[in-house]
Amino acid sequence: MITENIRALMTYRLEQADESLEAAKTLLEQKLIRPSINRAYYAMFYAVLALLVTEKKETSKHGGAIALFDRDFVKKGVFTKDFSRWLHDAFDLRQRSDYTALYCASMDEAEKTLENAQVFVMEVKTQIKKI
Repeated sequence: MITENIRALMTYRLEQADESLEAAKTLLEQKLIRPSINRAYYAMFYAVLALLVTEKKETSKHGGAIALFDRDFVKKGVFTKDFSRWLHDAFDLRQRSDYTALYCASMDEAEKTLENAQVFVMEVKTQIKKI
């Protein structure tokens, strides 16, 4: 059963995902690749947190959220393995872009990450509506 508190937190996380997608798009239009990748990844992360709320699970750790998504949603067939790959790839690219000295992601990588993030968030919303 989804309580009012759970619904409020889920809505909040989806708003964060939408805001992050919009920021990623705006940043990419300005050719700000590194922050665009960061925001696209965070859109996926917030969408995963929204999903976890529906299962009454929560974590602030990225690795934990990704592992729970894989275990509770990909392995059970709710999402295809493509979604897992997109999430892992975005996480890895964000890590490299944010923390590896002298690493420069390409515009193509940023565009693909944003495209994947848009589909990811849309599909999470579709699955949440079914709950």
